[in-house]
Amino acid sequence: MFISPTRGKMTWEEMLADIIDYMLAAIEYQYKIIVGTDSQLREETCLVTAVVVHRVGKGAKYYYRKKKHRRMQSLRQRLFYEAALSLETASRLTSLLAEKGYADLNLEIHLDVGPKGETKEMIRELVGMIVGSGFDARIKPDSFGASKVADKHTK
Repeated sequence: MFISPTRGKMTWEEMLADIIDYMLAAIEYQYKIIVGTDSQLREETCLVTAVVVHRVGKGAKYYYRKKKHRRMQSLRQRLFYEAALSLETASRLTSLLAEKGYADLNLEIHLDVGPKGETKEMIRELVGMIVGSGFDARIKPDSFGASKVADKHTK
């Protein structure tokens, strides 16, 4: 189940229909689909995966889903789990979009890692995992899908 800030709870199918309607409403624009996951530690780990539909040069809309998981102390474990959730979502979304005739859409996975801080040692491995799975990967400061959109809903 996903949540749209404007439309509320949505199934995969409803989200997909909403994405397609959004793109058809302004076909003169290019679109980019972005998937990113972020997490926050509490008593448990709160993980949020965001799906952003970017109308290049003209804004975006997004959907997100929250998942609770046992507390993951290890930053490494958390980042790889975030990447795996993004991959799972991107793969399913790619498949569903292809069934509807949108196989050529540009899909990126945004990782919440960057060249500064304690995540810099994991960039190569995480980007390799995403690119090896057939998707484009973005890291900070270009990974707003994870570091801004998903992060907003982990709080």
